[in-house]
Amino acid sequence: MPRIALLQNRATADPAENLAGTIESLREAAAAGAQIICTQEMCTTLYFCRDQDSAHFDLAEPMPGPATQAFQKAAAEAGVVVVAAAFERRAPGLHHNTAAIIDADGALLGLYRKMHIPQDPGFEEKFYFTPGDTGYRAWRTRFGTIGVLICWDQWFPEAARLTAMQGAHILFYPTAIGWLPEEKQALGERQHSAWETVQRGHAIANGCYVAAANRTGTEGHTEFWGRSFVADYCGEVTARAATAEERILYADCDFAAMEEHRRMWPFFRDRRIDSYQGLLQRWGTAADHPSQP
Repeated sequence: MPRIALLQNRATADPAENLAGTIESLREAAAAGAQIICTQEMCTTLYFCRDQDSAHFDLAEPMPGPATQAFQKAAAEAGVVVVAAAFERRAPGLHHNTAAIIDADGALLGLYRKMHIPQDPGFEEKFYFTPGDTGYRAWRTRFGTIGVLICWDQWFPEAARLTAMQGAHILFYPTAIGWLPEEKQALGERQHSAWETVQRGHAIANGCYVAAANRTGTEGHTEFWGRSFVADYCGEVTARAATAEERILYADCDFAAMEEHRRMWPFFRDRRIDSYQGLLQRWGTAADHPSQP
């Protein structure tokens, strides 16, 4: 029954300060008994995607690189599994929104590169990030098999399903999502409710835990809504942070109970894999191929 921790922090303009603060939170979480620890999306930087500015590419670094190595060292010293999300420079002009998965001995198990890249006012991610090419994966760690997806990925049931099908007991979602001032009054709570509800649905449909680590604080005009949370295999929220607080959020995951639940709610058994070919199409309805009268 591993204990997980989500690190919900504010960020500053100084990557070194952000890295040091995140590792300090990691060590605090480990001292409190956490065994798997997940950072927020791009934990070493501000959320610079609020606008398009080529100077922001200077914030990226190779993965593995100095930040990854610092997380590896901290993971080994504390004996914990770490999901560390950062801005990756893969090659000149080629950048990804990436998470490093680090085992409790400090070994780098692999990288997950964000697959779904949004483009909205205040979230200009297509300018910065190449879509991921790692596929959907799960990693066997010392404390359980985990899958990792990032932010906009959390809206897509296909991503959750394919990751769970790799054996993930927990789906981690490093996240940076918030409200724009012109939308908050009319749409803010509906937006947050949709965000949490769709992820709780992933937990139910896949009979696994879902853990979303969001940032908090205001950056530019964006107010990040925090509210990091953990949902169990029934979709029940077992832990949730508030909006405007820096917090380490803890939750215990009972894999034996999850296994028993899957026996009684056998969604994987009853999947009709012979009927899902249409998912490989961009769109397909009767309107695309109207029958003749």
